[in-house]
Amino acid sequence: MAEQGARPDGGAGIRAAITAGEATLGIELGSTNIKACLIGPDHTPIASGSHGWENELVDGVWTYSLDTVHAGLQGAYAALVADVEERHGVRPTTYAALGVSAMMHGYLPFDADGGLLVPFRTWRNTSTGPAATELSALFGHNIPLRWSIAHLYQAILDDEPHVPQVASFTTLAGYVHRALTGRHVLGVGDASGMFPIDPATGDYDARMLEQFRHLAAAKRPGLHVEGLLPQVLTAGEDAGRLTPEGAALLDPTGTLLPGVLLCPPEGDAGTGMVATGSVAPRTGNISAGTSIFAMVVLEQPLTSVHHELDLVTTPAGDLVAMVHCNNGASELDAWAGVFGQFAAALGAPAEPDAVFGALFRAALDGASDGGGLLAYNYLAGEPITGLDEGRPLVVRTPDSRLTLANFARTQLYGVFGTLALGMRVLHGEGVAIDTMFAHGGLFKTAGVAQRLLAGAIDAPVAVGQTAGEGGAWGIAVLAAYAAARAESGDAAPALDTYLTERVFAGVELDVAEPDAADVAGFAAYLERYSAGLAVERAATQAL
Repeated sequence: MAEQGARPDGGAGIRAAITAGEATLGIELGSTNIKACLIGPDHTPIASGSHGWENELVDGVWTYSLDTVHAGLQGAYAALVADVEERHGVRPTTYAALGVSAMMHGYLPFDADGGLLVPFRTWRNTSTGPAATELSALFGHNIPLRWSIAHLYQAILDDEPHVPQVASFTTLAGYVHRALTGRHVLGVGDASGMFPIDPATGDYDARMLEQFRHLAAAKRPGLHVEGLLPQVLTAGEDAGRLTPEGAALLDPTGTLLPGVLLCPPEGDAGTGMVATGSVAPRTGNISAGTSIFAMVVLEQPLTSVHHELDLVTTPAGDLVAMVHCNNGASELDAWAGVFGQFAAALGAPAEPDAVFGALFRAALDGASDGGGLLAYNYLAGEPITGLDEGRPLVVRTPDSRLTLANFARTQLYGVFGTLALGMRVLHGEGVAIDTMFAHGGLFKTAGVAQRLLAGAIDAPVAVGQTAGEGGAWGIAVLAAYAAARAESGDAAPALDTYLTERVFAGVELDVAEPDAADVAGFAAYLERYSAGLAVERAATQAL
């Protein structure tokens, strides 16, 4: 694998692969960035492009408009093509395959003509409490607030006027995929965040579908949710071809040709698993961005239902316990911005990467317990801790040791705090983890966030050479797998074997073992953090 950030030499081999349509494209719509990643036949990233965007709070709903989705796709793709031309001197017209991934969950309901009935309700919304509680009790299966079925049932409970017109609903990845191919399908990993999946069948759970039908009949007789949900596909299956309309959506210049194979669209959790090679039992990964979540592949089902844990699947359909926290690194980003402004005010402006590097290195010198400081990164509500809204806070007592090192360490601890609470529930279930793989921009600064995370979860944390590439690379790999399956048919290996033997063979991993002092220090921090949630709760009520 190419080292993260390295530029391939742009040699004739790469140019020939691009020209022949042998490269594979992945596009991921994240919370703040839409990223496109092009990989060569050896799965090495050879070009990338991105487009920044932000969600909006409109009438109390966190949303992105479809116009911004379209503009973002075109912006990211145009940036990718420009990067290909700059690096390799050619302009791609087709690909071996392409794939789309995006933020999981949420609610995009459409009428029979394909019109969006209400603005996209993202995973960040926490207005579905009554629905999620009732469905969890009915199914005996935790239904988080952000799941698509919770949004649909809450709309039924609230008697929203759009409900009778719903002809289909999907996730953001499912919407983009349908715009590119015309097919209403979804990868099993993303589908498992819409409605519970039965691992034995790889499809929506039939018992729960029947239960939901009877439950909804009181208000909406004749509503059959199975007819509204996307068709479920597993990794490697043919999910359709790029239509002329889809090609024009991605590339209005007309250079991109239709007919490209698409893999099943996936959620960012699934692509994170692929990007870290963690799709086998006893492995897991942690993805840190605007949100932060852990995925652990289970050897067997959990013994109890826990509101802190979602049960979803890998892109191949294996059962996964997911700890999903709405709040990730955004508050840390905001503080880095403040320190960058301070540096500029002193006449020593610094690039954001330099500011982050300085803060992260300072964190290593902080007290193992944060010196008595507490940091809450709650910009939005956090279901794991029972908060419908968030108020970012820095809290300390008069005898706390307020230093740059302690401040930086507690900001990183704040990113991991809620996640650690969920991981402790998983540990109580007796789930064994050999190694957790971490990815996302938080881990670009070598040896800092990785080490502190190992202390927070008391498990080894591995970071690979694509830690900063993230889900766009992961969905590009899934697209390559679909192309391999299309070529080899039943002779193609299972996904975990494909990743082990063809993608990650020979890849060097940097593994941080938990440091005893960090483990003890974070445990002390987390005890204060749990007690201090009362302060966070009071802040949401008073401010």
